[in-house]
Amino acid sequence: MTDIYPSRQASAAEMRPRQDPVVHSEWSDDAPIGVEQAAQFDRDGYIVLEDLFSDDEVTFLQRAAGKLLADPSALDDDTIVTEPQSNEIRSIFEIHRQNAVMARLAADARLADVARFLLGDEVYIHQSRLNYKPGFKGKEFYWHSDFETWHVEDGMPRMRALSMSILLAENTPHNGPLMVIPRSHKTYLTCVGETPDDHYLSSLKKQEYGVPDEDSLTELAHKHGIVAPTGKPGTVILFDCNLMHGSNGNITPFPRANAFLVYNAVSNPLEKPFGVEKPRPWFLANRDEPAPLTPQRGSLVETVAA
Repeated sequence: MTDIYPSRQASAAEMRPRQDPVVHSEWSDDAPIGVEQAAQFDRDGYIVLEDLFSDDEVTFLQRAAGKLLADPSALDDDTIVTEPQSNEIRSIFEIHRQNAVMARLAADARLADVARFLLGDEVYIHQSRLNYKPGFKGKEFYWHSDFETWHVEDGMPRMRALSMSILLAENTPHNGPLMVIPRSHKTYLTCVGETPDDHYLSSLKKQEYGVPDEDSLTELAHKHGIVAPTGKPGTVILFDCNLMHGSNGNITPFPRANAFLVYNAVSNPLEKPFGVEKPRPWFLANRDEPAPLTPQRGSLVETVAA
């Protein structure tokens, strides 16, 4: 297949136009989000959904996340990533396969139906993880486009994927919330530097390749601004796979945590990586034959307990 999104191949970064739609469905009255929300996602590359889950469901999710963090010995060692300079857990991957509550969350119709609408297709989970940014010690996530990495290192061919961050702790302007550059998803910013073998071993702690250059980031930020969506536990932040995003470190006493789910269209399965010989491992990129999610309805608490 012709690579319409080449990156890490030239000596200078380039801003290329996006070749794919953002919203792949026509809005109608039975859509799972409002017409203004669909328009905002298309225009800005992100939306925030509030009050999707009851208080009991939020508490249920928080307890499930707490169990994952409290007993890492019960998890696959490969899926645990610690902070660069400490043993504090930074991320736990494959949470939808290691925890029944997170599996049910990934299939919940309140999330999956939105992904199906925006991507115009059946969907499957490309990646899942629990992100944890502890108080005082939580390090930053530098600016990046997820799609650039998923394309170069995983082989995702087209921009037909999105991420959902389900907040499990209060995200304030101070404790290192997600930051996005609105409308940057319409531009594919290429990166420079040949990717070393097994890059993921270091990039999950601190990324050095697939990192946008400062001049291009400055141009995008001056043109579109920077927004930091915040919210109470249970808030869901959706953003396009190519939206430029990152987060600051957390030097407050207040930890930040979120469940992170990546939905990919079943028509957009991974191929051979476009920029490396060896793809990243299974827990970072689902290379199985895509199995469409069956949206689950009802309370998280009642359906998982049953």
